Amino acid sequence: MVKEKRNIKEVKKSISSSFIDYWNKNNYVLIASGLVVLTLGYIFMAQGNWDSFFSLTISPITLLLAYIIIIPLAILLKSSVFIKKKTNVSSKD
Repeated sequence: MVKEKRNIKEVKKSISSSFIDYWNKNNYVLIASGLVVLTLGYIFMAQGNWDSFFSLTISPITLLLAYIIIIPLAILLKSSVFIKKKTNVSSKD
């Protein structure tokens, strides 16, 4: 019984997630910028009356920009998009 528990712990340690190297610094920067844009959108929504220019025009545009473009882009972009790959092209004579 003790050996089985040890083997289970060793197997759990040896299994690594495929998402460890999925995100890098650029993904986190994009998520942070998305959160900043979201915050600005809600701040614009709170400015003035309910029928002000900021509440009816600027706020929905910034919120849509954050929810539909920036945050999904940060989640879906792989780190390989940010890294320029060096390709070795060898020509055969």
